[in-house]
Amino acid sequence: MVTKSKENKLVVVQLSGGNDALNTIVPYNDGLYYDNRPHVHIKPDEALKIDSHLAFSPSMGAIKRLWDEGKVAIFNGIGYPTPNRSHFRSMDIWHTAEPEKVLTEGWIGRTLRDLDPQGENVLAGINFGRGLPRAMSCPGVPVASVGNLDTYGLFPSVENDKDRNDILNAFSQMYGTGVGRDAVSEFLSQTGGDAMVGADILKQAPAKYSSNIEYASTPFSNSLKDIAKVMFADVGTRFFYTQHGSFDTHGGELPVHSQLWDTVSTGIGDFIDDLREHNQSDNTATLIFSEFGRRIKDNGSGTDHGSGGVALLIGDSVKGGLYGDYPSLDEKYQLNGDLHANNDFRSLYTNILEDWIGVDPIDIVNGTFEKFDVFR
Repeated sequence: MVTKSKENKLVVVQLSGGNDALNTIVPYNDGLYYDNRPHVHIKPDEALKIDSHLAFSPSMGAIKRLWDEGKVAIFNGIGYPTPNRSHFRSMDIWHTAEPEKVLTEGWIGRTLRDLDPQGENVLAGINFGRGLPRAMSCPGVPVASVGNLDTYGLFPSVENDKDRNDILNAFSQMYGTGVGRDAVSEFLSQTGGDAMVGADILKQAPAKYSSNIEYASTPFSNSLKDIAKVMFADVGTRFFYTQHGSFDTHGGELPVHSQLWDTVSTGIGDFIDDLREHNQSDNTATLIFSEFGRRIKDNGSGTDHGSGGVALLIGDSVKGGLYGDYPSLDEKYQLNGDLHANNDFRSLYTNILEDWIGVDPIDIVNGTFEKFDVFR
């Protein structure tokens, strides 16, 4: 378990749409891979070799650099029992850490509640992007959602605090009519107040940021740069969330998947370099996951929804390496044409929660799961 004076932080990168694990961590020396993927495969001489059997996609050069430094943990065949090929349901399972029943509380939201039961820090968890991922949702837990940090704010055109309070009170009255008015009014007032406090704190972050790292001009890299700005402003945020996609590559996969991973890998490489420049790399870990993998066989130009996927954990305090066996492509070991999920994602969550964040994981992941020894 890592013990440091600075609080450990987790950055979560969601690859929305179902990332193709086979073309991410490529079994380039397995003839069955090419037999099943006659049209949608990575050529052996283009793959970035990990060992004599596996390789990264050629678009993952920055992540390969971090792998060579021993800072990337690869979790092959990750998923959950009884796979579900629905984007919505499978993502919901990852977000709530519960594959058997539908929950409304996310695993990060429950963690934030344990870390800060009174909700005193309105910026303990921040999503960078549109909406709010269910992973961060939990009653009574304040979470900010930032589209663009440079223009972020609650009613940014209203400069006077009294005027903004009047607007919030108007919303409270609008939605508080009839039965339950007091409870609704109190909820809106608290939510609005938290949002105002958070917005006022966050608007100071860009001015405090200075870096020698030049991020790529993509929305994904901009989100990572915004995460860095907030992190370096030291406002007490423990969980940062963002996403990229769509990785739903039913057609035209090779160029699309390549571009997607080039964007992610380049952004992650710059982000890690930024963390190192600001002495934040030893207490920041980055989790990259997707809701499921793709089918073993290609469909001619792409791949369809599958099961077993791949997750990456990256950071200077991560023990780089391969965790878990790579699922067999042999037909007799397939799951109806899919890769078996050899690693339960809740084992990885357990590792992160107990050994990195420092909370009891059992109630958060809804059970007890064997951990990996993944942190230095």
